Amino acid sequence: MNKKDYYEVLGVQKNASEEEIKRAFRKLAKQYHPDVNKEADAEAKFKEIGEAYAILSDPEKRRQYDQFGHAAFEGGSSGFQGFSADDIDLGSIFDEFFGSSFGFNFGGGSRRRNGPSKGRDRLVKMNLTFEEAVFGCKKSINIDLNETCSKCNGAGGFHEKTCSKCNGRGTIIMEQKSMFGIFQTQTTCNECGGSGKTFEETCNLCRGTGYTKENKEILVTVPEGVDTGYQLRISGKGEAGSNGGPNGDIYIEFNVKKHDFFEREEEDIYLEVPLTLAEAALGSKKEIPTLENNVVLDIKPGASTGDKLRLKGKGIKIPNTLRKGDLYVILNVVTPTKLNRKQKKLLEELAETGLDEEPIFKNFKKYLKK
Repeated sequence: MNKKDYYEVLGVQKNASEEEIKRAFRKLAKQYHPDVNKEADAEAKFKEIGEAYAILSDPEKRRQYDQFGHAAFEGGSSGFQGFSADDIDLGSIFDEFFGSSFGFNFGGGSRRRNGPSKGRDRLVKMNLTFEEAVFGCKKSINIDLNETCSKCNGAGGFHEKTCSKCNGRGTIIMEQKSMFGIFQTQTTCNECGGSGKTFEETCNLCRGTGYTKENKEILVTVPEGVDTGYQLRISGKGEAGSNGGPNGDIYIEFNVKKHDFFEREEEDIYLEVPLTLAEAALGSKKEIPTLENNVVLDIKPGASTGDKLRLKGKGIKIPNTLRKGDLYVILNVVTPTKLNRKQKKLLEELAETGLDEEPIFKNFKKYLKK
């Protein structure tokens, strides 16, 4: 299904600030709230606005959307994998933004905040050498993560009981006056935090949060051919979920150091090869480096600076495929700047042989003024 551009949904420019995105979201959310707008497509529009805001209000997701579009969140991009727009908790977004859900139900049924919830994703930056990126490698990362408390099993306390303030609902029904009239809204219970339960004794290990901070070492297998900006998803290794929900994911974003000689352009690489005047004029067998080994290049007589030679399949492996790019050799005929006596004499003798009779020199002379 084709989706509308998220910026278009919110009615903002692509360079909109965070505050402009918030203002646009607030205005449209009130306009299309199903309790206010009785048009047939109001509910779908309301959810579309929430999804657009969820992506554009998150700097990392916004960057991925700007780079890959909707494919970034549908598993269709080689640069970003695993996130799905279906994972967005629209109800939580509206609760946090407006302080209530205006009584609107996302997904049907009675909406409770004590259901299973996926843990938070984490982003880790990783630096790689050119060779590590090209050939792949294994590297370890150390990261502090919220883990389910081992003492209370994530409950946050002991001797559970039903919250007396909300009677276990997790929400409190209130009437609220607004510019649209009077609405019956439900707000999160401030006594139990929306869980619908409290404890006679708070866990002293996690201090009631249900989580403890732990440092973990995770081995990362870097695939061949990654480049700066490429993201790798490590599923289920992020923050612990709540109420039996799954762990979040870890995303590794790579930054690749430039090589001294090879220049990369996606899966192709470029190598500038210097030639002496003699090698260029007479032709030569020139040994050059490639990513894997040295090869001998056949330089034809009369080579010039800027000539390009292609070595097929000598480039970089495209991640998650069997295909490789190409190596392009760019010739650079170097004019000597420091000559010894013998070299100078030889070049003077060469000049006397009449090389200026070459067609390019003869054509140039035609335009000299008499």
